[in-house]
Amino acid sequence: MPDQPAAPETLTFEKALAELEQIVSRLERGDVPLADAISFYERGEALKKRCEALLGEAEMRVEKIRVGYGGDAQGTEPLDNK
Repeated sequence: MPDQPAAPETLTFEKALAELEQIVSRLERGDVPLADAISFYERGEALKKRCEALLGEAEMRVEKIRVGYGGDAQGTEPLDNK
């Protein structure tokens, strides 16, 4: 029995993105049977959501430096969410 792929929620951003890129490449070739293509698409959606969640977490942790009138750093504040 082949190994089951790791659950997306356990993957790092880099691993999820690499697997997502492999799936996209296979689907773009167009030589995947329909049933497999649907499975790949579902897995790809889960990986995409994982990547988006990790990017969102990283964005919330990023801080921008506040600069005072003299050009000196005056502390940090959260990155503006747009």
